[in-house]
Amino acid sequence: MSEEFVVAQTDELPDGEMREVKAGDVAVLLARVNGSVHAVGANCTHYGAPLVDGVLSGMRIVCPWHHACFNATNGDLEEPPALDALPRFDVRIEDGKVLVSLPDEVSDRRTPEMVKGDAAKDTRTFVILGGGAAGYAAAQTLREDGFKGRIVMITREDRLPYDRPNLSKDYLHGHAEPEWMPLRSDDFYDEHNIEIMRGKEVTSVDAVVKTITFSDGSSQKYDALLVATGGVPRALRVQGAELKNVFTLRSFANADEIISAANEAKHAVVVGASFIGMEAAASLVQRDLSVTVVAPGEAPFERILGKEIGKLFQQIHESKGVSFKLGAEVSHFEGDEKVSAVVLSNGERIETDIVITGVGVRPATDFLSGVTLHEDGSIVVDENLCAADGLFAAGDVARFTDARTGEQTRIEHWRTALQQGRIAAHNMAGNKTRYDSVPFFWTRQFDDGITYVGHAQKWDEIIFQGDINASDFLAFYVRANQVLAVAGMNRDKDMAALEELMRLNRMPSVDEIKNGAMNFAELVIGH
Repeated sequence: MSEEFVVAQTDELPDGEMREVKAGDVAVLLARVNGSVHAVGANCTHYGAPLVDGVLSGMRIVCPWHHACFNATNGDLEEPPALDALPRFDVRIEDGKVLVSLPDEVSDRRTPEMVKGDAAKDTRTFVILGGGAAGYAAAQTLREDGFKGRIVMITREDRLPYDRPNLSKDYLHGHAEPEWMPLRSDDFYDEHNIEIMRGKEVTSVDAVVKTITFSDGSSQKYDALLVATGGVPRALRVQGAELKNVFTLRSFANADEIISAANEAKHAVVVGASFIGMEAAASLVQRDLSVTVVAPGEAPFERILGKEIGKLFQQIHESKGVSFKLGAEVSHFEGDEKVSAVVLSNGERIETDIVITGVGVRPATDFLSGVTLHEDGSIVVDENLCAADGLFAAGDVARFTDARTGEQTRIEHWRTALQQGRIAAHNMAGNKTRYDSVPFFWTRQFDDGITYVGHAQKWDEIIFQGDINASDFLAFYVRANQVLAVAGMNRDKDMAALEELMRLNRMPSVDEIKNGAMNFAELVIGH
């Protein structure tokens, strides 16, 4: 049985706009697309953001927080980081009223339609190396695309794919429990016939004969392979780096080790002012540790966001008690078995109980043969993310051509890895799809977050709109009179709109942006 509710008047919802309404106690998002009214769930299935605060671009809803995208007419998932679609509700128009029908039980999400494996109908084996963002997204997408053959996901970790960005945020801070972290349950993989080999170490992949060899001597043939092995943290090659309580933060196990050590510690040093390093610093301060960040640059993440934004985040951290040693390099670590101090190249000594090093990662591709590797170890792929016959790459390991600049690049973002995993899977399943997605990342430190769309390896100038000192601004990264990327704080709707404008190749000119504030959401609606 279903129950029908009058939720709005039709003249209250102009074409191309959204409105959140209540049908009984249920929040419903109405969207008017090409004259027809549609109703879907009101909240993003990723972290629950109110979708009405995002933008409607044609039939596409863009979440204001982390830019998951959904089809407004049926709720289908179009872009990660969400993994589930929105519920869809029946709509009827009568006498100028909008009526929405709800079932007896209303869920806030629905699993995308996926086929089950059937080896009798499809004898192929598709293998996914890596249980991270790209690997998970590919496994789900293969079943969405109708692939009924065998899917095998291989991971060196003894865990199901999990929400890796939260390792340095809520999990390290203590707000997220371990059971909250997996992206899906065991039952999900069983139901959709997705095999997961945990704790398996790959020693070689021969792309010519399509064979994977493992450290235990076993091997696995494949018809198609996705390499999504992510990155290996770069080692800080200094004396004492082998001491206990010197950590990197890349995996669930790393986070658990840091938490265990933090429970017995008073002081911590973070080496490197990367996003993970700064997030870890914020989390450890909130665990009541004194924290010092040591980095060679003049400001945190200056190379990616520029000095102004880096200094802003430095001030945010300092206001919470974090200390900084910038323009400094580590000489060595001191300690008897366990680290007790970090010694800088200028001789300064910082006492500590814990060290977290974050000096970058290198692509995990040492095991590959038969494919073209860039000098940094990344896998060179074409527009379909293909590197060799039947071999694809996605995520941190993939070096691709940026659709907007024509430059070869590699991006280490969670959402980009999810996007590429989906695109690679489409192509593995035979649905030719070009990778031209707009990159997006976010970070949240204490109560402040910043989002970033596009990709600018370097820039000629940054145009600011708003007040950077009030953490309320947009920053446009310009090279050769073209906006390549935008960063924003407390401008969620603008940032969602700007991603769509980039995707649609409708970004305003540099001169228009310099002339002052614009309503970017209206520009999207007007397309």
